[in-house]
Amino acid sequence: MKIRTKSSIIRHIPVIHGGRHSLKNSNPQILDFSSNINPLGIPPSVKNFLKKNLDTIQNYPDLDSSELILSIKKYTQLDKSNILVGNGAIELIYNFCFAFLSGKKVLIPVPTFQEYETAAKLNNSKISFFKTLDLSENINSFISKIPRNGCIFICNPNNPTGKLLPKKQMLKIIQKAQKNSSLVFVDECFIELVPESNESVISYIKKYDNLFVLRSLTKSFGFPGLRIGYAVASKQIVEILQKIKIPWSVNSLAQHAAKISLNNKSHITKSKLVIKKESNFLKNKINQFYGFECCDSSTNFILIKTIHDSTELQKKLLKHKILIRDCKNFRGLDNHYFRIAVKSHKDNIKLVKALENFT
Repeated sequence: MKIRTKSSIIRHIPVIHGGRHSLKNSNPQILDFSSNINPLGIPPSVKNFLKKNLDTIQNYPDLDSSELILSIKKYTQLDKSNILVGNGAIELIYNFCFAFLSGKKVLIPVPTFQEYETAAKLNNSKISFFKTLDLSENINSFISKIPRNGCIFICNPNNPTGKLLPKKQMLKIIQKAQKNSSLVFVDECFIELVPESNESVISYIKKYDNLFVLRSLTKSFGFPGLRIGYAVASKQIVEILQKIKIPWSVNSLAQHAAKISLNNKSHITKSKLVIKKESNFLKNKINQFYGFECCDSSTNFILIKTIHDSTELQKKLLKHKILIRDCKNFRGLDNHYFRIAVKSHKDNIKLVKALENFT
């Protein structure tokens, strides 16, 4: 018997991500600079809760994440009807594409997070790519290419470049897309880790019904293993996505951890101070090394251009028990780019010393 499925599934190639588990032999002693997680890690209040409440997993989680949505409502100053919770940002990306992008025209600036492309392709979207390392410098050209009755994906700040698009330019995109009856998917998973900035468009959900904004609690508060994110959009968009959401996709521990985190804004404030200081440290040190050039990132990771082969560099750094993100599989980049997360000063010194060996 020949098993048949959709052609888009047959063509599907899963995205390769970073992290220790991307290695054939995962080593817990490896210093992971490939995953862009809050350098301060998990808030102590979340750790304490998880230790004391493991017994809660014997019960089904709240199907609707009701208490968490109330916390997000307070955190974002939006109505409950505008909020959707998911099993990490990834679930929300795939559900969005499934619900709205079947056969639609899609515009994606590259390089960027690859899951937009992959999820859109699974739904037979017709994708156009706009190549740029800094969208703000090419904004008018990009706006001119916004499709009719389609969708645009914007990662802000962008992964892997770290570039932050100003709110004024983002609003131009949203307004033009609205005129063209197109949706705008804005991924703000790293925006809370941008020091001294307020470029989020999350409040504009009330004004633009074509806007969808994604957030990742696991990135901002340092617990990606629990998998939880949320999105905000018009009541109509949220209602549609609620219909296709898998029941109990968000576990009880993740819901409670997220709720506690949202009441701990000081953790984000402290994190931003560390990111600002350590990002400057890394850029200043690495830019002095021959063959390495740091892109001007606004958030907790840095894209680096190098004369070295990124795959070989990754292999050699693993001998020092350091893992970087090889960026050759990002559309728009090649084997001369890699990305590092901003970590603690102690860890950053180890990376700098390891890279110094290649100069």
